Amino acid sequence: MLDPISIDYGALNLATLAPMSIMIVGALAILVIDLINSKISKSFYVMISELFILLALGSVFGFSGEERGFFDVMLIDGIAKLAEAIIFIASALFIPLAMTSKRFHEFSYPEFFALFLFMIAGFAFMVTTDNLILIFIGLETSSLALYTLIAMHNREKSFEAAIKYFTMGALAAGFFVFGVMILYALTGSMEIQKIQEVLVQNNFQPIMGVLVGVVFMLVAIGFKLSMVPFQTWVPDVYEGASAALAGYMSIVPKIAGFIVAMRLFEFLVHADIVWVKNMLWVVVVLTMTATNIMALAQESVKRMLAYSSISHAGFVMAAILIGTTKSNSALFLYWILFTFTNLGAFTMLWVSRHKTKGTFGTRYDHPYKKFSGMVKIMPVNAVIMGMFMLSLAGIPPFSLFWGKLYLMSSAIDAGYISLAVIMGINSAISVYYYLKLVVYMFLYEPVTNDGTIYMKNASPMLKSIIGFAAIMTLAAIFLVGPLLSMITHYVKISGF
Repeated sequence: MLDPISIDYGALNLATLAPMSIMIVGALAILVIDLINSKISKSFYVMISELFILLALGSVFGFSGEERGFFDVMLIDGIAKLAEAIIFIASALFIPLAMTSKRFHEFSYPEFFALFLFMIAGFAFMVTTDNLILIFIGLETSSLALYTLIAMHNREKSFEAAIKYFTMGALAAGFFVFGVMILYALTGSMEIQKIQEVLVQNNFQPIMGVLVGVVFMLVAIGFKLSMVPFQTWVPDVYEGASAALAGYMSIVPKIAGFIVAMRLFEFLVHADIVWVKNMLWVVVVLTMTATNIMALAQESVKRMLAYSSISHAGFVMAAILIGTTKSNSALFLYWILFTFTNLGAFTMLWVSRHKTKGTFGTRYDHPYKKFSGMVKIMPVNAVIMGMFMLSLAGIPPFSLFWGKLYLMSSAIDAGYISLAVIMGINSAISVYYYLKLVVYMFLYEPVTNDGTIYMKNASPMLKSIIGFAAIMTLAAIFLVGPLLSMITHYVKISGF
């Protein structure tokens, strides 16, 4: 007779599962409530979702130092806390947008909110573990929920976008699994930390096996981070999703991907594996430059923001190539500032919509000419949108200028002078297409005023969220110092 297995539940440290558990319980609670009473107002589900998100955010900072839990597959360190904070704060800003409009019917379904919470749980699992199996589970949980959220927008473009995203996501998942399989065959472990120890001990031999495994992982993460040449799905998916969800997609899935990339590749960078550095350098430069050039040719503001979001992701991916404490701190500083600015910019697209379809043609919902003369129709909107564009362009004193400056400074300090120059050139290129929208808003005459819904007709909730994003964009000059000190503290305790 086999002896019973004894488990020390105290040693499991189940508290490390708290943020994800709160999200899952919230999602299940919404589904159960809908079964009991299917006629509850969506505002109730918004409040329930917001409550669980804020509870999860509060639980993130209940840990001190680095902690492991649940058979050592959970890892709560400084970068996990920072990433979870970005995920939950961005989610807390997004979910109240459900109360701002009756146009987007997906927000009337309880399933939307349940899927949204499941998606957040998946992202949270990705950033709080160094176990490749759990990373994969989190990746697929979040991805499957996100495919469905896009399709729930219920337009022809939305179905097309969901199918494209699903197809590319399935391909990325396949590459990830093959990469995991190769790394396991080489090291006998699924833990990134143990994989690192074995590869270092074996002097990264056999080199071809390590090369193939790293390439598979880089391709998989490249799909998720929309790195060039794996970015082709992004503009169509953003075009098919609602403007607010597109803004959310440009922020939260990417921070989860950055954390996975940081855990996977930085130990190879620190080991001075030249071919890894060369691959990352090529991917980073191509992503920054190619998508910047593509953004120049766009006729739609939404597609321009989609390409610019990819370029920003390439910009931030440079921090992983540099691999210093300063660059990793710059990554989080940049992405926190980017969160408010980019989500605000996409939300402004939601505000600026027309009741009469086809006013500016049927191909795009948000062409540049739609914003012509906005300053004469609604000056507050024009000023706020202009502020977001100037920040994304990196114009001082707006928020992203400080993120770009610190990231380029970290590149120079680490000896990546040519990379810093390329980053500066790309920032200069991006000024053109951001200022193009500003020119349309401030210097062109209005094309029509056929019932465009502007800020004066927006709900108080929408005004509050846009106002908060605008304040954070403008007040960054006073917040960067304390924010950077906090970020550096958490990065250092993670050993990055």
